[in-house]
Amino acid sequence: PDSDHKYYLHFTTKDYRSGENAGSCLATVLYPKTKSAPVVNIKCMNIKDQKQIEEEDNRLYQKIRHQTKPITGNNIPDSYGNIEPALEPVWALAVAGSSYIMWEKSTENLGYFMAQVQSVKQWIRKDDFTEFDYTVLLHEIPTQEIISCHMRLTWLPGHPLKVKYFCASDDQGLKEGSGVESGSAAEISPETGANF
Repeated sequence: PDSDHKYYLHFTTKDYRSGENAGSCLATVLYPKTKSAPVVNIKCMNIKDQKQIEEEDNRLYQKIRHQTKPITGNNIPDSYGNIEPALEPVWALAVAGSSYIMWEKSTENLGYFMAQVQSVKQWIRKDDFTEFDYTVLLHEIPTQEIISCHMRLTWLPGHPLKVKYFCASDDQGLKEGSGVESGSAAEISPETGANF
């Protein structure tokens, strides 16, 4: 009880859209005594090759960039669990972006999953990046609370996903995150920048 707790994990991953096996991972997770985020070291063996991942990222990006007007939406998925095909790309980005929030907020005794995108609005940029404002609802386990988080997400294939967020239950204010490595939209890590 007076020391940090370390866990050793071996798990498999799956493609969230197709459900196909995407690879396996080995990880160590250290939960410090303090309330800071867990320290995670992870190595994964992917079944998909890097070129296939890049092609999928590019297809997702092209769907978003070829919209004739900014994408907006509410309640994704709807109360029946349905997602309009036109909103699947913004749902995919919300899943990736909210995973950063869930990782940072998780503790040894609390976990999260994204229940719904309450709202999403695309911002038009002059550069090639895509940018969205989301309000996402996270389901907290085991408390069963629903937590509302505002998330600003910026992405371009070949660049890390950048995430800034604020959750209604946070006392600390704005949290920021972004990547320092190139990669797919699934790669996320911390960033510095201006407030919303």
